[in-house]
Amino acid sequence: YVMFTWWRDIIREASFEGQHTLAVQQGLRMGMILFIVSEVMFFFAFFWAFFTSSISPVFNIGGVWPPVGIEAISPWGLPLLNTILLLSSGASVTWAHHAIVGGFKKEALQGLGITLAFAVAFTAMQGFEYMNAPFGMSDGVYGSVFYMATGFHGFHVIIGPIFLAICTLRLYFHHFSRQRHFGFEAAAWYWHFVDVVWLFLLLTIYWWGFGVVV
Repeated sequence: YVMFTWWRDIIREASFEGQHTLAVQQGLRMGMILFIVSEVMFFFAFFWAFFTSSISPVFNIGGVWPPVGIEAISPWGLPLLNTILLLSSGASVTWAHHAIVGGFKKEALQGLGITLAFAVAFTAMQGFEYMNAPFGMSDGVYGSVFYMATGFHGFHVIIGPIFLAICTLRLYFHHFSRQRHFGFEAAAWYWHFVDVVWLFLLLTIYWWGFGVVV
């Protein structure tokens, strides 16, 4: 509720009251950058836990990685498809950004619509992977790290489309101009951050975790 009312006031101040001076815009940009940095620290903790466990696996999990009895998910199946979906969504949101800067509202709306479709498809594929995974969160350190890292990323993938959907509505109702569209830029930054985190997850937890390190 607090976040909703705060965002409502920010949108009202920017779109209808004209209170966002250059100093206010710079403050919002810095705030978004610091927010993303704080999110990086969350994922850094998950990657730290993964590398600590995978580089020096302890004897009670068999001294190998993946642990004895764990059937890891191949990175060349659904994870690769999800990578294509997310990278494509990153391209489409960039297209939408260039369209806004160029004053092409229709193309910007199309780009955002495509981005939202890719995001929904990614979430569906991730849910399908969870339902068919050969291990659970309770299956030792491997399952715990896998579900915490990918699940936390999945949470961000759900938040991102909400952010972008709001931007789509604001764009439709002429809240953005070629010069003033920081709300969209913030959403695009966030979405690109989600893309980059997924690439790290693919290379570490999926590819490395599939059995490259023994």
